[in-house]
Amino acid sequence: MISTKGRYALRVMIDLAQHEGEGNIPLKSIAERQDISKKYLEIIVKELVKGGLVNGVSGKGGGYSLSRRSEDYTAGEILELMEGTLAPVACLDADAGTCPRAEDCLTLPMWKEYYQMSRDFFYSRKLSDLLGSRDPVYYI
Repeated sequence: MISTKGRYALRVMIDLAQHEGEGNIPLKSIAERQDISKKYLEIIVKELVKGGLVNGVSGKGGGYSLSRRSEDYTAGEILELMEGTLAPVACLDADAGTCPRAEDCLTLPMWKEYYQMSRDFFYSRKLSDLLGSRDPVYYI
């Protein structure tokens, strides 16, 4: 399940993309537009900055902006930065060692297929694709 943190990170990134080219966007403005606590957004944008997805500038004229063009981000990279792996089971995590039951596990092919489908889905969705979308699939 995608947590509130991951969903809100997508909302922040979409908001910044909608204001692309307007300079640094104050966190207060994002919080008001998205109806999300500024305090909670501070935690989220700190991780987005640390992950290199967002630029942050403090002081007068400060705020946040995308570090790349909106079409250069995928929903998958944003979610994995905030959530960690999208792997549905521990044995498919990139850091997992070889599972001693891998050869005998009858469910492993199903988990691999599910993982690949979910990765393909999220990594095929560009941030720019989400701008202005009213398709219920994209509501977060």
